[in-house]
Amino acid sequence: MTIGFALLGLLIVTGLGALGGALLGARPRAVVAGVSTTVAGALGVVVGVAALNGATYGVRVQELLPLSEASIRVDALSGVFCALIGGVAAVAGLYSIGYTDHAGSHGAGSRTAQALLPVFAAAMILVPAAANVTTFLVLWELMALTSLALVLAEHRLRPAVREAGVWYGAMTHAGLVLILLGLVLFASKAGGESFDALRAAQLSPTTKSVVFVLVFVGFGSKAGLVPLHVWLPRAHPEAPSHVSALMSAAMVKLGLYGVLRVGLDLLGGGPRWWWLLVLTAGALSAVYGVLQAGVATDLKRLLGYSTTENLGLVMLAVGAGGMFAADGNRTLASLLIAAGVLHAVNHAGFKTLLFFGAGSVLRSTGTRDLDALGGLVSRMPVTTALFGVGALAAAALPPGNGFVSEWLLVQGLIHGLPGADTVVAVAMPLAVGVVALTAGLGVATFVKAFGVGFLARPRTTRAADAREAPVTMKGAMIVTAAACAALAIVPAALGPALTAVLGTLPTARDQDPLRGGVTLRLAGIEGQMSPLLILVGLLLAALLVALLIRRGLPRRRTLVWGCGGTRLDPRMEYTATSFAEPLTRVFDDVLRPESDVDVTHHAESQYLIQSVQYRQRVDDRLENLLYPPVLAGGMRAGRLISRLQNGSVHRYLALGLLGLIVVLVVVGLVT
Repeated sequence: MTIGFALLGLLIVTGLGALGGALLGARPRAVVAGVSTTVAGALGVVVGVAALNGATYGVRVQELLPLSEASIRVDALSGVFCALIGGVAAVAGLYSIGYTDHAGSHGAGSRTAQALLPVFAAAMILVPAAANVTTFLVLWELMALTSLALVLAEHRLRPAVREAGVWYGAMTHAGLVLILLGLVLFASKAGGESFDALRAAQLSPTTKSVVFVLVFVGFGSKAGLVPLHVWLPRAHPEAPSHVSALMSAAMVKLGLYGVLRVGLDLLGGGPRWWWLLVLTAGALSAVYGVLQAGVATDLKRLLGYSTTENLGLVMLAVGAGGMFAADGNRTLASLLIAAGVLHAVNHAGFKTLLFFGAGSVLRSTGTRDLDALGGLVSRMPVTTALFGVGALAAAALPPGNGFVSEWLLVQGLIHGLPGADTVVAVAMPLAVGVVALTAGLGVATFVKAFGVGFLARPRTTRAADAREAPVTMKGAMIVTAAACAALAIVPAALGPALTAVLGTLPTARDQDPLRGGVTLRLAGIEGQMSPLLILVGLLLAALLVALLIRRGLPRRRTLVWGCGGTRLDPRMEYTATSFAEPLTRVFDDVLRPESDVDVTHHAESQYLIQSVQYRQRVDDRLENLLYPPVLAGGMRAGRLISRLQNGSVHRYLALGLLGLIVVLVVVGLVT
């Protein structure tokens, strides 16, 4: 009954938090909304941990939803996502108290934003617990609407927020339509909408494939996969930072949940080409996302594209696991699926920390532009250190937690090569190359973000006047950093939880994919690694270097050589644009940067230059190629449809009759 009491408490706390956020004054509602979100998140963690330890819970409420019933059932697969989302929500609620304290009655501190924050967190926690199609879709739409309202929280402050809201609203509801079509088709053929009925359904291969493609595209849009990612680098920068963390670290993971639940659970797996499609989409998303992150100068936009990269890696792992499952190799299938789920958990940790750090910088300086920052290490030392922890993990370098899951992914891909057929022999090396490329570019991306944004000298007065974040914001970042450290040092502690998740998937192997304590050992294949020993080795090496510098080498104090000058200026530092310039040259055919140089001459003589200004802009090339024709077609269709609205009742009745006939014909042909 632990799960039942936790879910009941979740609903009560959410309701109280929403009322407090809507009715109280500015300061009290920030505290009430933040605390209720934190408690709701903690209860989500309780639900998830109980489910991963073997507890199950189910409840049905008749006539709560139109033409259906509300049905909740929690198993291990639900549990891992409830725990993940709950953990992010718990620290985001704490962080929001300090973040919105200065916002007053507008933007992130408004009554609407504060009232919807706990509702958004609760909706995300409940989505994985849905046990029939109607309940799932209602909760999914509640999550989408509340997140859209939170993205638009600061629409009065910046025009870009409204544009981001339009893109996010359009993309999330387009994805919902595809998910709706896929699940309704599934339920109609199964003769029932409960997940148990869907599992027992006997569908033709064509119907199963149509259902899978529809839901994969719909869930892929929520996960930010290319080319459906265009909402993500818009919405994440413009949303309040704690909302950005909830969306990027938690909400996008529900796209992964949908693929696992429908593809591997309800449909029971499928042919190899399904998962080759998932692997390909993941690989393209990973490479394109890290390239765009590498050239971004907006800190939160960079983190948004990094989410596309990491969800791409997660889908690459699930796609490869699905391919091996289709071939009957349950050992590698289990390892790769476990690597994907573990990377989703790790990404939730370090991306929450990074968005919190970016939010602290934004709150203190008022800017997200890396070219306008610098020197924050002496003014915001705690935020700088914690952002560095997140950057290390996001760069997949040891001892960060991102390194562990990417190592597992590479191990699974490499061990799939011996005795492989042509498709696997081609796909797996390419996948390894994608992981290696994204890892290298990820290092460059976060070296740029950390080095340009936090080190050296401040480039503007806003950066020079920065102050450290409030205590609640620092507390949330410290808790998140501790969670990342725990995931990095003892990842084998999650072995039983991953085993429980795999046990819910009929094509996986109900066996611990990870074993060991200090040393991490893989089940069924040769491979081991010790994150703790790596950490100890790095610390000893750093200590040795420090001792050599302090005692073993002669030192002399002198001015740094400065090309003949000793008065260094912030303009001499690398900016984010200049740091990424070699990358834009190498990938010029993909990124197609637009450069412009303005030379201003003195009025007295055209031979004397007064100033030179260089600007470089890197647009989203896929967006520019794919979406303008789609939008133009939609506008033409809208103009055509508007001609039918001439006020004639006879025309409207004729169109209604025609539509009814078409529906009846389609239903007759399908059934």
